[in-house]
Amino acid sequence: MAAGSERPLNEVKFLTVAEVASVMRVSKMTVYRLVHSGHLPAIRVGRSFRVPEQAVHEYLRDSLVGVESA
Repeated sequence: MAAGSERPLNEVKFLTVAEVASVMRVSKMTVYRLVHSGHLPAIRVGRSFRVPEQAVHEYLRDSLVGVESA
């Protein structure tokens, strides 16, 4: 997440790996790979991961192919 868009943790919505996979229309394994490679930030809660919803949207926006930014 960009430094300018920091929000208090109580305002951040966290998604499970399954929810991220559903939003991105990929497998859960793909989400785990993105998290472990550092491409998608996440926090560990026990044995599972939680991904900030905003990070998913930023990842998808930054991954657009063939779109020129203004």
